[in-house]
Amino acid sequence: MVEKKREFFFYVLFCADGTLYGGFTVDLAQRVATHNAGNGAKYTRVKSRRPVRLIYSESYEKKHDALSAEYHFKHQTRAAKIVFLKLHDVQLPKM
Repeated sequence: MVEKKREFFFYVLFCADGTLYGGFTVDLAQRVATHNAGNGAKYTRVKSRRPVRLIYSESYEKKHDALSAEYHFKHQTRAAKIVFLKLHDVQLPKM
């Protein structure tokens, strides 16, 4: 029997109000659905930020690495976040 390795994800959401949100999860589809249902992080529970759209994700073998990526993204200025996304070939959606 082959054991499936667990993946840990750092992800970035584009919110309806044009803001960016970075997070961590083990199930991307479920987490985005939770955010859109208004049951995710406090930040995305604000109605004006929904719906959210997944614009970037990266998988890691180690939980620590995914959490570290989230931490570093969240502690950057918006301009630095946009540079990060451009370096990863992500175009921000039009509002």
